[in-house]
Amino acid sequence: MNRTAEKVLSIIAVIMTAVGVILGFIGMAILNVAKNDPAFMREIEMELMADPSLTPADVDAVFTFFNLLGGFVWFIIFAMIISVVLNIIGIVNIWRNKNAKLAGIMFIIAGVLGGILSLPSILLYVAAILCFTKKPPLQDELQFSDQSYDSDGMRPL
Repeated sequence: MNRTAEKVLSIIAVIMTAVGVILGFIGMAILNVAKNDPAFMREIEMELMADPSLTPADVDAVFTFFNLLGGFVWFIIFAMIISVVLNIIGIVNIWRNKNAKLAGIMFIIAGVLGGILSLPSILLYVAAILCFTKKPPLQDELQFSDQSYDSDGMRPL
């Protein structure tokens, strides 16, 4: 069965998700460099303290938020890596015409882990729907045109 649409959609999604993982690693590297530079952190603290509407507790809350942000971004990156792996497993199943339903399930799980409403996830959802709805053509043992009929065309011989 020709599953070109599923292949194309899933390949585009895996490329976009892989780019997201790479950008996530770059973002984490920048965040870690910024957090580990004492001069930069002092500069941010001075800017925040200069704001009269912020209390020292608010400044501490901002720094706590940045520390929690790093852990959350690592969680997102890890989920996206799992998404890429599941997407590749689905692509292999589609490419070898093994099990389209298994590939559809892999695409849905990869879509959820890659970001519920991101563009790669939507592409994966469409590919999964195609995996579930496209059916191989039925192979009848005896086709209508292969039967012989008597002279009145009513009864097979």
